[in-house]
Parts: sequence; structure tokens; C-alpha cells
Amino acid sequence: MSEHSEPDHGEQEQPRPLRDEEDARYLLHDRREIARVLQSLIERRALVSAYLAPRNRVFPTSLVAVSVQEETLSIDGSRDPAINALVQHCRHLTCVSMLDRIPIQFRLSGLSRFDADGLATFRTALPDRLLYLQRRDYHRCRVPVVEPLWCSVATAPAPGRPAPGPVQLGVFDISVGGMCLSLPTPCDSLGDGEIQGVLQLPDSEPIALRFVVRSRCFQPVTHHARELVRAGCQFTSLPRGAEAQLQRYIFRQDRQRKARERGEA
Repeated sequence: MSEHSEPDHGEQEQPRPLRDEEDARYLLHDRREIARVLQSLIERRALVSAYLAPRNRVFPTSLVAVSVQEETLSIDGSRDPAINALVQHCRHLTCVSMLDRIPIQFRLSGLSRFDADGLATFRTALPDRLLYLQRRDYHRCRVPVVEPLWCSVATAPAPGRPAPGPVQLGVFDISVGGMCLSLPTPCDSLGDGEIQGVLQLPDSEPIALRFVVRSRCFQPVTHHARELVRAGCQFTSLPRGAEAQLQRYIFRQDRQRKARERGEA
């Protein structure tokens, strides 16, 4: 990392590259909008995970500068000269980061190296598209620890074994468009296709829903000496009335949070 651009390790949840990059609803194509998101990553000193193709290597980096006029982007190189040599000759880099817990992904190619203050830096053209997984179409609500939410999920059977019963997975945050689930490692309980689940909100009837996993990221839990996996999920099917139930829950949680901040609760 360059000395002038130390990444912010406050957001440790770094998703792996998403398999479904062609979801047009979440792809940005406008260059100015793409540059705005990239500039936000620079201002937040966000950590970026860069995956090299085709060698399947990954290294941490950060964005250095973005130019709308020149349509260029500069990123930090690695402290490892061997990695920098691979970057110069790689087919492309898949860059993954987070901004306000929103997964961001874009692809860079044709990187040229230059040295800034003796440190390896790479310049390339702005990406022609950028995946911004959770557009702010939906307000996200962090689930309070003292009042947890659970989603009962039917798990995929292991080869040659009978299907296990459903598992109860904790909900980390939620919106009317999706939710983030907490999974213990190893996280083989969720498949890659559409998943059926039952969400239980307080003082409400259970909600039978369907969803797909859009991202997975690892979160260390030091006091238990283990890791959790957080799975970002998008609802694909909600029953009639479920959206109103979710909106009422989110409104109530926001109202209680604001009351606590004012010292009223």
C-alpha cells in the first residue's frame, strides 16, 4: 500500500468476487456515476481486494486517484515485486470492496505501471461498468442484538446423504429487498440457486420467502476464536403483505433507535 493511501480497516467485510456479474439492475454504466463511486472509495480509504486472472491470486490494494476528464484510475501496487509483475501481464483484475456495507465490484485491464514516491502504482482506464450490489433503493436496518431475528432455511443435502432438517440462521440486517444472514463456517448450508426460507418477525406471522445469495464475506469473532460468514441475500419472492410487514418492522426499529440516541429509552 502506498504511504499516502492507507486503507481503512474498519470495514473488514470483504466479499469475494460475485458469480453473477450480469445482473443489469445493479450495474452502473455512466462514467461520471462510476467515477463518483470510485472517488468515495478513495475518500473512505477503503480496502480493495484485487483478484488476478487467470492466476487466481489476490492481493490487498487501494485506489489512489480517479480522473473523469482523462477517464483513468490509479491503484496501489503490492509490496511484493512478484505480484506487481503478474499485475502488468494479467488478463484483468477483478476488484472487490465495500462502501457502507454495500458490495462493489469492477474489472480493470491493460494496467500500466509507474512509480510514485518510489512505490509501485498502476494506471488504467475507468471501468466501463461497475456492480453496485445494493443500490439505495431500500433502507437497511441493523437487527438489534437484544432482539435477534431468525430465518429458517432448508439446507442442501451432502452427496449420498439424506436431506438434513432446516437450520436457524441469524439475520444481521434487513430491508424490503433482502437481508444479510450470519452463517458459521464452514458455510456449505446455502446453495447457489434459489433458496426457500421462513422469516420470523416479532409479533407477526412467519413469512415464507425465496432468496438468492449475492455475496459472501468472512467476519472474525475473536472471543470465540472462530469466524462467521455473512451472506448478502436478495429476495426473489415475497408473499402478499410481507413487504408491509417488513416496512413496519424497519420503521419500529428506527424509531426505537432514535429514541435511545435521545436518551428516551
